Amino acid sequence: QVQLVESGGDSVPAGGALRLDCVVSGVTTSIHFVGWFRQAPGGERVAGAVISVRANTTRYTDSAKGRFTITQDNTKNTVYLHMGSLKPDDTAMYYCAARTRYSGILPLQTFDYNVWGRGTQVTVSS
Repeated sequence: QVQLVESGGDSVPAGGALRLDCVVSGVTTSIHFVGWFRQAPGGERVAGAVISVRANTTRYTDSAKGRFTITQDNTKNTVYLHMGSLKPDDTAMYYCAARTRYSGILPLQTFDYNVWGRGTQVTVSS
């Protein structure tokens, strides 16, 4: 079994930066992908970035490309989301998720992931 715990969420002014951490525990060798998603109040949960933990390749949605970077530290079993040039529209609950099945393409849909953390809140003020 796999568990995910997010941290690093905070309230920041527009233009600021944050780093979110996702600590992975349990049967970590079963994981193929870890993704970062976000959900604004009243909105759907959508992807931002995903990393293949075995190949160390990444994929981003258009909203994250150029401002967010996903990285991993295998020695700490942690996946990071580095966020910069934050905007009020980035305000949301941020979740990390893991997929324990292989896919030929880095997945970006919520239904592609079978383990979720509880989330960490990011608030960006104008």
